[in-house]
Amino acid sequence: MNNIANIQMVEKLDKVFELNKNIKKAFLAIDRKEFVPSGFSFKAYSIDALPLASDSTISSPLTVAKMTTYLEIDEKTDSILEIGCGSGYQSAILSKLIRRVFAIERIGSLVKETKNRLKKLGIHNVNIKYGDGMNGWKTYAPYDRILFSATAFSIPETIFAQLAEGGILVAPILKNNKEIIVQFKKQNSKIIQKEIEEAKFVPIKKGKE
Repeated sequence: MNNIANIQMVEKLDKVFELNKNIKKAFLAIDRKEFVPSGFSFKAYSIDALPLASDSTISSPLTVAKMTTYLEIDEKTDSILEIGCGSGYQSAILSKLIRRVFAIERIGSLVKETKNRLKKLGIHNVNIKYGDGMNGWKTYAPYDRILFSATAFSIPETIFAQLAEGGILVAPILKNNKEIIVQFKKQNSKIIQKEIEEAKFVPIKKGKE
């Protein structure tokens, strides 16, 4: 049963950034407090980002809502790859919208914590890999959607190769010292991009930790 504080957070969020009915339902189904470090539980239902291990953060609900919306998920969307899953909050939201969620995290301690957290919550359609997100996850490619949850300078070709034809990739990209959320669509094997808005994310890092 969802608690009142989470419901109030979602209602506040919906007033700031209008949610479609499926995304709103997903936010109501996932209690953000489950993904927040214990020392910050008093801020669990604010719409701010919160710190995690090794300079990572749990994205604000507002950011998660925007990124989820820009993915343009529909009934044909079957699989998604999330790069930089952190505490698993974004992945958990996606699990309510997409049949198969694949996520990569470079920080080993977060991978273990997030796997245990999702298992405890009964979320079984999220698969998490410990690895360098910039390599993607070729085993289950191509993906209908790909989401970067950290800022990149550019998207490697190996990642675009893992995006299905007609698929959408959403990522914050550093351009002229600004972080811009960019939507990429693969159409006829070509990548078409659209800049959406400025944002604030942690920078993506290579390798594993």
